[in-house]
Amino acid sequence: MKEKIQSFILFIKNVIQRIPKKVKIITAIVLVIVLICCVIFVWISNENKKQKYVAYNGKNINESKYPGYKELLDALQERHPNWEFTLLYTRLDWSEVIKNEGHKDNTAYPLNLIPDSTEYPEDWRCEIDKDKTFDNGTWLCASDKAIAYQMDPRNILKEENVFQFAELIYVEGAQTAEGLESITQGSFLEGEAIAEALLQAGKKANVDPYFIASRLIQEQGREGTTLSRGYEYKESLVYNVFNIGASGNSREEILENAAQYAYSQGWDSIEKALIGGVEFIKDAYINVGQNTLYLQKFDVVNQDGSLYTHQYMQNLLAPQSEASNMRAIYESSNTVDASLHFIVPLYENMPETVSER
Repeated sequence: MKEKIQSFILFIKNVIQRIPKKVKIITAIVLVIVLICCVIFVWISNENKKQKYVAYNGKNINESKYPGYKELLDALQERHPNWEFTLLYTRLDWSEVIKNEGHKDNTAYPLNLIPDSTEYPEDWRCEIDKDKTFDNGTWLCASDKAIAYQMDPRNILKEENVFQFAELIYVEGAQTAEGLESITQGSFLEGEAIAEALLQAGKKANVDPYFIASRLIQEQGREGTTLSRGYEYKESLVYNVFNIGASGNSREEILENAAQYAYSQGWDSIEKALIGGVEFIKDAYINVGQNTLYLQKFDVVNQDGSLYTHQYMQNLLAPQSEASNMRAIYESSNTVDASLHFIVPLYENMPETVSER
């Protein structure tokens, strides 16, 4: 057997030696070209799978591939010439996104919840665990239909909803202490001192202070909660204005978990809880690409190497509510037409028709 292999190798060598030198050179060149083409093909294929951000200029969106976007974007751009829009090509299939955000396993905890209220259609409840309540007993699992409606960017590219896409950064002159005072009036955040603290915290962290105020009102309500007014834990009074770590299936469990986190961070005043909470959101969300209300709720950016798992809240309606508060602050401070930046996600294989309620 060994002799046969050696004979075969010798035969191949003799064949190669008989090939003219010119043919050998041409063959080598062809092989190199083929190899380069293969490398380029693989590189292009990988690049096409990567998420990318592209500044919208009114012409650079494929209307047949992403139906319904251009008309809405152009209308907003016309009404607000100082606004800038960036297209986020998620490279994610729309149906797969809804499937992953949905609830299909009753042994797992839902990613999206809606209030247990007759205000919402019956088909907004998920098929499994339809009547099961979550958290403090007032929340229900959201259906795929509800998720699709709230996630469809074409339902958000409207005056009343678009601040879900606003980039949560500090913009000099766009956010003011007066604006913060107007939106926090009559709330637990009322007062010049807290308004100024909110403004300075946002400026220091390069985070939109209007977003901070909106998030606080969303989390705590206008009257505040036990966590924002001070909660006694291990003989100390602690504050957790962002409800960080507030999870559980009973009110007591939710409060204790949030208080434990606040205690571990040394948040023994509203000011400390405010500054610490802003830094937490910045490091955990904004710095990993979840820099809009929408992207904090729906984890469709993969800068941290994962999808659908890193979501700030379970409340499906939270981005819409917070965006409404943010817009109200900009309007009250007459800065709604400032140079604001919006990040709009694009999904593959979007349906022609907009998701309906």
